[in-house]
Amino acid sequence: MTPPIIQIASVRNGGPIGLHATLGSVRVKTLRAPLLALACSAALISGCAVGPDFKPAEPPSPKGYTAETLPSHTAATAATTAGNSQQFVVDMDIPGSWWTLFQSPQLNSLIARAIRGNPSIDAARAALVQAQETRAAQAGFYYPSIAASYNPERQRTSGTISPTLASGETIFNLHTAQLNVGFVPDVFGLNRRQIESLEAQAEIQRLQLAAAYVTLSSNVATAAIQEASLRAQIDAAERVIAIVSQTVDILHRQLAFGYVSPLDVAAQETLLAQVQQTLPPLRAALGQTRDLLSALCGAFAGDGLAESFHLGDLKLPEQLPVSLPSKLVQQRPDVRAAEEQVHSASALVGVAIANRLPQFSLSAYEG
Repeated sequence: MTPPIIQIASVRNGGPIGLHATLGSVRVKTLRAPLLALACSAALISGCAVGPDFKPAEPPSPKGYTAETLPSHTAATAATTAGNSQQFVVDMDIPGSWWTLFQSPQLNSLIARAIRGNPSIDAARAALVQAQETRAAQAGFYYPSIAASYNPERQRTSGTISPTLASGETIFNLHTAQLNVGFVPDVFGLNRRQIESLEAQAEIQRLQLAAAYVTLSSNVATAAIQEASLRAQIDAAERVIAIVSQTVDILHRQLAFGYVSPLDVAAQETLLAQVQQTLPPLRAALGQTRDLLSALCGAFAGDGLAESFHLGDLKLPEQLPVSLPSKLVQQRPDVRAAEEQVHSASALVGVAIANRLPQFSLSAYEG
């Protein structure tokens, strides 16, 4: 059911300004002082907003991820700068540019290029600007609306009837100017709840942009590490092929002198063929990983990449941060975006309630 709309208008048509009000489509008797008091009362009670007030959920209370106490360091020696084992540091903040901990200038430059050229980042930025402008447009309903119009006309009356002007001229100019001023007081907080919902939507877009940064940088870093691993596997496979090939050559010479049987040579050749079969899939995976890095940087696969990654060029961080569950929830953009989605839905409840209540409108025009 449409809520009743109360309109308070100020009109002047060639005379002093008067006030009148309409409830829905029914005109109410013109009263200046009571309606003025009604307008003042509407402005005074505009500080309330119907609907529930959003409260964020409490962060997780556990202080760890396992019942057992974490060890102070890793068991194996890692490829750190000092060649020591990695240390676990509880409640240590994770830097925003976490990939710099690998101490790889090539990785740093590649991630910077991916952030500049990836189309997903541009789309997330555009969505954030759109959400912010939508919120700003909704905030405009807090202020009065003003509209002006001007309509010049040239008219001519028939000579067979009485002339329009006292001078007796049948051709005359008519200029019509009109100024409209309207204001809708936010009595029950309808506009405030709508702005609250739009602010939450803008925050969602901002968090999605942050999530896009995190996802992109992690995908580039993962692909770079995968490339380094594939190169190491290819090098190891090529060394094994070289060793097995030398063994096959030795067995062929021994077979010529009768020291080994043909069965021994055939077994070694079978082993060589099996090792050689592992090389083409590794090279294909390396090519696919390079293409993935090109796509993440917003380039074509045919353009190629100047950077190449090897395991020896990547240094593991000496200190591994261990965040508390409560801080991890606050640091994850996807979790915070889900919370803002609930915030937006909570504000829309107030919008729905306010739409069921009377709406007040003040308007004035002069013409």
